[in-house]
Amino acid sequence: MRWPSSDRIVFPVGLLATLLVLVVVFYYPVGRVLLAAIDPAGSPLAPIGDVLADPFYVGVAHHVFTNPASVPAGVLAWLADGAPLGAFEFGLFGFTAYQAALSALASVALGLPGAYVLARYDFWGRRTLTSLTIVPFVLPSILVAVGFQAMFGRTGLLNDLLAVVGLGPIEVLYTLPAIVIAHAFYNAPLVTRFVTGAWEGVDAREIESARAMGATPVRAFRDVVVPKLLPSLLSATLLAFVFSFMSFPIVLALGGLELQTVEVWLYAKVQSLELEAAAGLAVLESILSLGLMYLYLRYESGQIASRSGRLSRARRSLLAGWRTVSDPRRLAVLAYGVVAGVVFLGPVLSLLIESITGPDGALTMAYYEFLLARQASTAVGTIAPLTAIRNSLLFALGTLAVAVPMGVIVSLVATRGGRGSRLAEALLSAPLAVSGIVVGLGLLETLVFGVEVFGYRLTVTGWLAVVAAHAVAAYPFVTRNVTPALAGIDDRVVDAARSLGASRLRALLTVTVPLIAAPLVAGAAFAFAISIGEFDSTVLLAEGGASHTMPVALERYVGNRSIGPSLGPATAMGSVVLAVTAASFVVIDRVGGRYDG
Repeated sequence: MRWPSSDRIVFPVGLLATLLVLVVVFYYPVGRVLLAAIDPAGSPLAPIGDVLADPFYVGVAHHVFTNPASVPAGVLAWLADGAPLGAFEFGLFGFTAYQAALSALASVALGLPGAYVLARYDFWGRRTLTSLTIVPFVLPSILVAVGFQAMFGRTGLLNDLLAVVGLGPIEVLYTLPAIVIAHAFYNAPLVTRFVTGAWEGVDAREIESARAMGATPVRAFRDVVVPKLLPSLLSATLLAFVFSFMSFPIVLALGGLELQTVEVWLYAKVQSLELEAAAGLAVLESILSLGLMYLYLRYESGQIASRSGRLSRARRSLLAGWRTVSDPRRLAVLAYGVVAGVVFLGPVLSLLIESITGPDGALTMAYYEFLLARQASTAVGTIAPLTAIRNSLLFALGTLAVAVPMGVIVSLVATRGGRGSRLAEALLSAPLAVSGIVVGLGLLETLVFGVEVFGYRLTVTGWLAVVAAHAVAAYPFVTRNVTPALAGIDDRVVDAARSLGASRLRALLTVTVPLIAAPLVAGAAFAFAISIGEFDSTVLLAEGGASHTMPVALERYVGNRSIGPSLGPATAMGSVVLAVTAASFVVIDRVGGRYDG
């Protein structure tokens, strides 16, 4: 694609500004953390070597780095014993990858039927439901952890319901299934979002042609629909794997000591000030996640195509003929609705119910009154809820102002074409695959503590540091929404406007911008909600009550037992966070719907 949508001056300046922000806020701070893995006095990469040689981290694979000659013999002996899986220890990295793979599969199993329902059926509230599908993905991790504790804890809603019928209690928390279900709660909507668009873009004429040539409905689906869905499905699965691999608060809160992952162990090393070991883990984790992200971008580039000219299949009414049992698909939709309701609505409803239920089971507003009392308190260290809400909204607006232009610039780089465009996009989208803990720690050690620049000590603290971290975390999601739309613009449309006398600027405003307006607003909704829910770097960068956000306030209330042993204060604050996040995302997404073609 040529540059019909970028001015010769505007684009280079925007690209330079984007690179400057990334260097200052991301590459330099993260580089400082990763450089701690280099030991100039001894072996250059001693911390990394220590990790690779430790069976705790890499399991049986440590033989590859400690005694490579023993590997073939060990494999042969293992095969001679019948290849018992129990004899293979995969270590911390292996378990992290294992739980991420299970979580990705669970996300597909839960998200794919939802894509089918949204793409093929029409019903009241469908558009709002489409907007809400992505809300779980952008909810603060600490909020999801509290919701799962409120539902699956020993005194949670699930065990309360089981006690009514004389069953239970059951222990779900601190098990691998709890982690997998929580990750599916997060990533299944991502699968739904990706695949729904692809399913809606399947050309109805191709299906009709296959049926006219004698193909059965099953074969037409296999030969026509599946190839159209597969690229989006694989892309979403890979992203779900990456996000589950890098998950931190979910595993920390729901996994317990026996189910720790690389990210949790990295946080523990930072907490204990073992920064050299943390740097070694950070390097290996970043290499793995960046490699996977590069593969995702390369794969995605091969399947992005314009859907213009396609005749989408008309949606069927979900309720038409509901009383008949001749169509088993409706029963399957009903069964899926029950499962999805338990997984998605269960933790949310448990959070809301716990926030208005006292220890004796009676309705109470004491937890919300507790929040109001905190708002009026002048005690040192007190987090005022309304102040946290205000900060989150202001930080999110600031994030939009920075992340949206950056995301568009990166999309332009990705759609320019050429052999290096994928690599350039991967480098510019690196924040998507780097731990938020690493980013926050890097900013803390550099900009917050101060950096010498031409004899002056430059420091960036408070709201500016938080907005910078949020913008870097959010702009890749703008890019992921805008890039397919830019790639699908037919150059001839813009050329026609230019041939009729339109300047570059006018062609940009009257042709290109309307064509990408809807995905641009969708990307902005992502950026806004991600800023509101960002926790990992914010908890390190927030200074006092002046820059605390809602997730930070929620984390403080999780351990608060000032008015009893329940999760009440945390669930009350969580309910506020949920309401603000959902309302903000739906409003922005619905506004973007005005631009849908």
